[in-house]
Amino acid sequence: MTTAVARPVVLDDWSYLPCPRGPRARRLVCFPHAGGDVGTFAELAVAAGPDVEVLAVRLPGRGGRYTDPLPGTFAELTSAVAAGVGPRLGPDAVFYGQSFGALLAYEVAIALGPKGPAAVVAASAPAPADWERAVRPVAADPAAGAERLLAECGLTVPDDDAVRAMVLAVLRADIAVGATYRHRPGPPARFAVHALAGAADSGASPPRTWANTTTGPFTSAVLPGGHLLVAPGDPGPADLLRTLCLGARSDHHDR
Repeated sequence: MTTAVARPVVLDDWSYLPCPRGPRARRLVCFPHAGGDVGTFAELAVAAGPDVEVLAVRLPGRGGRYTDPLPGTFAELTSAVAAGVGPRLGPDAVFYGQSFGALLAYEVAIALGPKGPAAVVAASAPAPADWERAVRPVAADPAAGAERLLAECGLTVPDDDAVRAMVLAVLRADIAVGATYRHRPGPPARFAVHALAGAADSGASPPRTWANTTTGPFTSAVLPGGHLLVAPGDPGPADLLRTLCLGARSDHHDR
């Protein structure tokens, strides 16, 4: 006998539940990679189990929000996401972001301050202080950079010129927004940070470089997988994320 899976729910412009779990579940808020959308986290939402509810962040300019303009700068995007997702967190929430989404998750957590998450899980991304240098080669030629990122992520695009053009347009837009990020030196955060990288991601920054981003608990790990630890059809490190969610405590809020 198979267990029925709850139908996905769109809560609002910013929030999507791939597999609703109910009010007693811990909330894992997931931020997609550049060019990514909420569908990335469908399998993770099921695999995380009945006491962890995945809330996938709906970014503008893709999927169900394809006609909504993406903010022009990373700072504007951070503010918009914080305002949209903040009221949905619940107690002891955990953020998970990969690549572009890792930086966004961290900065949204900073923006939310004491109302933010108990922990941020940052996967496959350079630390904030290293971001500008790391993305410079991609941002210098967004068209070529988008093609390269598509290959690095191991994502397949349907053999349809219109669909491919749409996917690349979203990816280029995210690259452009990511290139506007400017690190603001200041006291580290106090929420927990867990940094991850895929063993097969040849261009990955060492996850330990995130150690200076928090005075709270910090861990780092290299896991099996490529640039995208969570991908369509692949729940990624669901057991690890579940463990982090169930153990999270909001004792380590922002500066």
